[in-house]
Amino acid sequence: MRVTKYLVGIWIAVVVYTIFSFLSGPKGMSAYNFLLNEREIQKEYINELNILNEELEKTKNSLLFDHDTMLVEARQLGFGQEDERFVRIVGLGNKKSIPSSFGHVYIAQKPDFVSDLSIKIAALIAGILVFAFLFMLETIDRRTR
Repeated sequence: MRVTKYLVGIWIAVVVYTIFSFLSGPKGMSAYNFLLNEREIQKEYINELNILNEELEKTKNSLLFDHDTMLVEARQLGFGQEDERFVRIVGLGNKKSIPSSFGHVYIAQKPDFVSDLSIKIAALIAGILVFAFLFMLETIDRRTR
């Protein structure tokens, strides 16, 4: 009966390690929830980039196929005068790059968790404390008899 009483310390250590690992360990629930939030943020950025891509695609198509849009855009960029005409020559390439917003890079954050070594140390300390407490109780019980 005495030995089984001290096994409680080992079981407490296992329970503490399991609970801390499950809740706040490197693969625990807090790290999992953090990664789920990061995933949602990444999806939002992808949706923003898709919208931006569609807008740029529409602008490109309108510049390629609509002569009036090309005239307006060229005049906004400072090319040509009111009495000049624009002629598109295919195959010459783009000599002047036009600045455009392509979105920005999102750097994912690392999840915040308690290291496995810290969890093991906490579980070991909890097990030793329970073992010491039970040992003290038995020692006090022996002296009172």
